[in-house]
Amino acid sequence: MNIYFLKLASLFYFVGTFAYLAYLILLRESVSKWAATAVSIGFASHTLALITRYAEAGHTPVTNLHESLSFFAWMIIGVLLIVNLRYRVKVLGSFLAPIGLVLMLFALALPKEILPLAPVLRSFWHPFHVIFAFLGNAVFTLTFCCGVMYLIQEHQLKSKRLGAIAKRLPPLKVLDDLNYKSLTFGFPLLTLGIITGAIWANYAWGRYWDWDPKETWSLITWFFYAALLHQRLTVGWRGRKAAIMAIVGFLSVLFTFLGVNLLLSGLHTYTNW
Repeated sequence: MNIYFLKLASLFYFVGTFAYLAYLILLRESVSKWAATAVSIGFASHTLALITRYAEAGHTPVTNLHESLSFFAWMIIGVLLIVNLRYRVKVLGSFLAPIGLVLMLFALALPKEILPLAPVLRSFWHPFHVIFAFLGNAVFTLTFCCGVMYLIQEHQLKSKRLGAIAKRLPPLKVLDDLNYKSLTFGFPLLTLGIITGAIWANYAWGRYWDWDPKETWSLITWFFYAALLHQRLTVGWRGRKAAIMAIVGFLSVLFTFLGVNLLLSGLHTYTNW
């Protein structure tokens, strides 16, 4: 049943993504509303998919690559909907929705069977760890998109040949402020993800830290964002530098999330991953 809801969510995400991209070209209010509606329905279907999979599996459905990609996509779309309600930056869906859709398509292409839960995952701390970590990553996806939009908009303004894209993107100050605010939300979530992961590791393996590749890259990512936040708060980094660093930071997030599990071996690589 959960796969049915997941496919339905993917269908609406596809429609919403297409509509958001159409809005980027046409700038018609009606197209934006259709996009938001489609993505919202997709998010509701996706939520049902996660609930039913939890009921079928009996545990938090974030234990293998299929489930992790699906959960990450759900978090990203959730962040998109919340930001749209708060800031009304409608064009943001043209950047975030495609990322969520791509993650969903990869999730659907992977084995979807519910396998017995690995003993190490049977922990009270596992749900807290994955929720904080994935929510932090989803917020950093927003930071990444703001950085990309900032660089595009800045290039358009500096070239003094304002194209159609310049009229569609928010002002540089709005993008920089949203970049900063998302950073201040994402960093504490990443911190909580690492802390709860360390507590979970102590229960599972009898130590808080073991320099496992996943732990090491999580710490590298944490230091990177800590440095970026420090520079913004104390040195006053804004604009282009902050945008570039947000993009680089997200690449570190992706490697920590996917690259480590696919390319490196360690305690975080499970047989059903």
